[in-house]
Amino acid sequence: QVQLVESGGGLVQAGGSLRLSCATSGRTFSTYALGWFRQAPGKEREFVVAINLNGGSTYYADSVKGRFTISRDTAKNTVYLQMNSLKPEDTAVYYCAARRSRVATTPNEYNYWGQGTQVTVSS
Repeated sequence: QVQLVESGGGLVQAGGSLRLSCATSGRTFSTYALGWFRQAPGKEREFVVAINLNGGSTYYADSVKGRFTISRDTAKNTVYLQMNSLKPEDTAVYYCAARRSRVATTPNEYNYWGQGTQVTVSS
């Protein structure tokens, strides 16, 4: 069983930064991919970024390229999402998700989900 716990959300002004964490348990780091998704009120859940935990290759949505950075700490079994130059349109609940395979960009390809953490960017 894989468990994911997000943390680090909050309220920030436009142009500010936040770092989200996704702590994982279980055997995720050797064979899994982990993705970050977000869902704003009234909108579908959308892909943000993902990382192959074995090797570290990454894939970013165009909307966050150059502003967001995903990284991993294998010793802590934790994946981080550094979010810089935040915009009001980044406001959403952010979820981390895991799948036993390579990076994917659609929510239904992921088997395990965290509970989500709210990110609110004020203008």
